[in-house]
Amino acid sequence: MITGIMETALYVADVPRAIAFYRDVLGFELMNTDARFAAFNVAGQQVLLLFQAGASNYHMTVPGGTIPPHDGHGPNHIGFAITAASLNDWAARLAHHNVPIESRVTWPRGGASLYFRDPDNNLVELLTPGVWAIY
Repeated sequence: MITGIMETALYVADVPRAIAFYRDVLGFELMNTDARFAAFNVAGQQVLLLFQAGASNYHMTVPGGTIPPHDGHGPNHIGFAITAASLNDWAARLAHHNVPIESRVTWPRGGASLYFRDPDNNLVELLTPGVWAIY
């Protein structure tokens, strides 16, 4: 049985710029980084991986084995869960960091979403409970 999504990845043009965005704007803890990637702690339960676009198109040998090639082309989408009570605080935080909100949606189940772009044009969503039947 699968118990959740542990990792998800986005591919970026500039790893240091992406680190600054996800650390400073969204407040994620940076766990590991090198010239090719960055790994962030998301709520102590998941890992957001940011890879330099094109830098993972080859087998990578690590101490325990080999990671197969992978890459992606954007703009991609990622959604992060937030509480309903924090929605306005997040909107204010984005404004403070000069990140324009591209769209706001109120869903039939009562949830709400804020949509905005990261520096690589990936669509980031912050969503409250009530968006999905399971959330």
